[in-house]
Amino acid sequence: MVEKEEGGPGGISEEEAAQYDRQIRLWGLEAQKRLRASRVLLVGMKGLGAEVAKNLILAGVKGLTMLDHQQVSQEDTRAQFLIPGGSLGRNRAQASLERAQNLNPMVDVKADPESVESKPEEFFTQFDAVCLTSCSRDLMVKIDQICHKNSVKFFTGDVFGYHGYMFADLGEHEFVEEKTKVTKVTPGVEDGPDTKKAKLDSAETTMVKKRVVFCRLKEALAVDWSGEKAAAAAKRTAPDYFLLQVLLKFRTENGRDPSPQNYSRDSELLLQLRRDVLESLGVGTDLLPDEFVSYCFSEMAPVCAVVGGVLGQEVVKALSQRDPPHNNFFFFDGIKGNGIVECLGPS
Repeated sequence: MVEKEEGGPGGISEEEAAQYDRQIRLWGLEAQKRLRASRVLLVGMKGLGAEVAKNLILAGVKGLTMLDHQQVSQEDTRAQFLIPGGSLGRNRAQASLERAQNLNPMVDVKADPESVESKPEEFFTQFDAVCLTSCSRDLMVKIDQICHKNSVKFFTGDVFGYHGYMFADLGEHEFVEEKTKVTKVTPGVEDGPDTKKAKLDSAETTMVKKRVVFCRLKEALAVDWSGEKAAAAAKRTAPDYFLLQVLLKFRTENGRDPSPQNYSRDSELLLQLRRDVLESLGVGTDLLPDEFVSYCFSEMAPVCAVVGGVLGQEVVKALSQRDPPHNNFFFFDGIKGNGIVECLGPS
């Protein structure tokens, strides 16, 4: 039975306790109260943005602002399930509002049709977490710097065909983790050499406070790969890290992502950018085989679901301060069907 609290800051009403009963049992009342007091800014309402919005609204944040200045395109109808049919030409955030709000009436869901680039620094400080999708590299770095300086949790992510990623900068982040208690066996109670060894009591757990420090996105994208040790580390690093560098460069130079309508031309551009980007990073082009160009076009709904699930989960963990966060990249390869967490940044 969940204990209800009324009237106090961040209190949980009976209606909320019933709505969030399963997750309160999973991560506890205090974590849910912190989540219920949090406001999140979500930028970019394409397929990945829709998945993240759904997960955060169902989790029960206090408020979610969906910001997107773009209009609904034909491509949005493939992976963006919050936009109803017949919405071509409408603002993406506004077109997503009704279905998003219907997911959980207890969450204050808003649509902002303005461009994120027009927002002043103080706009971002009103939120507890900021999550960017479909943004340029320069804009992501700029907003991360604002968030880092103002102790706002920062996330960014994207999906490119079969590939997707997320990045988190939580600054100096404190959290609690549930651990199984270790008990000492009383000497003389049991015989044998293992008498004094610690044993795990699976029936008893304790909450352990921990702290982790994150680097900024700018530092994570500017890793120095020169030198023998770094070159060896590059070969152990997920190829998707280098793929991300190439795709962000493509987005910067073309103002868009690779398009299926321009497959031949964009494939040539990607191969050229691979050579230029990887050479500038000091690594060989063999880290990203030619075949990558066949699998990074458009958003794929299943990949959006996986990456959006992980990204939404990480926002919830950060806001609730429960369980260890992914520090700092998560990469998903839909061809291999696996995901990997990489911690990349200053050595």
